[in-house]
Amino acid sequence: MVGIVLVSHSKALVEALHDYTEAIAPKAPVALAGGLPDGSFGTSYTRVRAAISAVNGPDGVIVIMDMGASAAIVKMVLSDLHDPDVCMADCPFVEGAVEATVQSQAGIDRDSIMQSLRSLSSLRKF
Repeated sequence: MVGIVLVSHSKALVEALHDYTEAIAPKAPVALAGGLPDGSFGTSYTRVRAAISAVNGPDGVIVIMDMGASAAIVKMVLSDLHDPDVCMADCPFVEGAVEATVQSQAGIDRDSIMQSLRSLSSLRKF
């Protein structure tokens, strides 16, 4: 299964999203990187890197982040990793996390999941 990493400025937010995705796709391999080590808001390079390592396997990893600076931190981590099997998705945080975990649990390959996540950029809620 494709590993999914959820990255947020907020530990509470990423944990809540994980609770939600776990209810829908309990077998999907998910790791979290939320907040800074001191408990404040922010994105930690070391937490992102550790989360990727925790779920990195033969099927690769998709990193989904909330916004702004978290994307910049993820880009730095991926640049340092030089691992073509780890990629970041530009998609809505909640919808992307649900889509990715459901498809990962179903055994869908990383490239197909990424294609599906790209389609979420035009998602309308009404």
